[in-house]
Amino acid sequence: MDIISTTDALAAACSRFAAAPFVTVDTEFMRETTYYSRLCLIQMAGPGLDGVIVDPLAPGLDLAPFFALMADERVIKVFHSARQDVEIVWNMGRLVPTPLFDTQVAAMVCGYGDSVSYEQLANDLAKARIDKSSRFTDWSRRPLSEAQYAYALSDVTHLVTVYEALVARLEETGRSGWLADEMAILTSPDTYRNDPEQAWSRLSGRMRKPREFAVLMEVAAWREREAQTRDVPRGRVLKDEAVIDIAVSAPTTVEALGRLRSIPNGFERSRTGADILAAVERGLARDPAGVPIPSRSRQRMGGNGATVELLKVLLRAVAENERVAPKVIATVEDLEAIAENDQADVPALAGWRRELFGDKALALKSGEVALSIERGAVVVRDRTSA
Repeated sequence: MDIISTTDALAAACSRFAAAPFVTVDTEFMRETTYYSRLCLIQMAGPGLDGVIVDPLAPGLDLAPFFALMADERVIKVFHSARQDVEIVWNMGRLVPTPLFDTQVAAMVCGYGDSVSYEQLANDLAKARIDKSSRFTDWSRRPLSEAQYAYALSDVTHLVTVYEALVARLEETGRSGWLADEMAILTSPDTYRNDPEQAWSRLSGRMRKPREFAVLMEVAAWREREAQTRDVPRGRVLKDEAVIDIAVSAPTTVEALGRLRSIPNGFERSRTGADILAAVERGLARDPAGVPIPSRSRQRMGGNGATVELLKVLLRAVAENERVAPKVIATVEDLEAIAENDQADVPALAGWRRELFGDKALALKSGEVALSIERGAVVVRDRTSA
């Protein structure tokens, strides 16, 4: 097993992989106590090439050859469930590996469900069984055992066969182009920037009023900046529950902040408490008319819930019939937007997704098609010819 711990050895390995049509890549990292992932191992393999493990924690090792390989557009970079791995490459090297292929996304297009595991694909397509005994390893500790290294390397060696099998299936079914939108998201730097001004969006589920959204935006942005500066998890700064409670109650005094059950005793009188109150004030000063409200919240207010539920049934039926994961065709946000507006600017109403699902969704809304159950399966029926 080749464990790379010097820059020269890494450069030589990357030179070999640069001559291959594709390279499979995986990383092991730790993130329990930090905001940014701490890269602990890099694994790479390729067709006809022995897999290697790179130790980024080795003294004096420069990862520049690895980043150069990730930027080499002649070589396809293959990951399984790529987002966290690519985020690490972006944060450390300020680049996104291109071209990129995510086997989890490809498997969804090939009918494997929403979040198929690497272990299942390795078993089904490479006829390999993955020993999971080392999956809870603290990858930052040294030395690592042979079993731990072998487990890490297996994440890329079997991926070679998995990738080749999925590419063949995509070509057979004519669905290679279906991956383009998902790959565009994964290769966009905006996906990995963690903009503090957008941190509120992942916590907006319980919000109803523009004022609540305004305060949430400011408090969530403050927490995100604080976590980034201190390199600690968001929850170490302020738990999600507390951020939401603050947005809903909008405390403007130390006493009001201290009365929230999600705020630890004495927290309100600390420097952090003062920062939170300042963020609340900034939120309350926002113009409510200029506060964006997510489509999901608008849908709850507008009473389109029943329409969304029918669209979900239609989506599931289409996905099962076409043997493709539902979320590749449309997201819940897409369905909510379609329920509200026939001309919604969402992927489900464009390209192959519209042909597969979007037109049926609009026809269902207008009463041109109906859903029925036949032999235990949901069937889409054309009502215009009845």
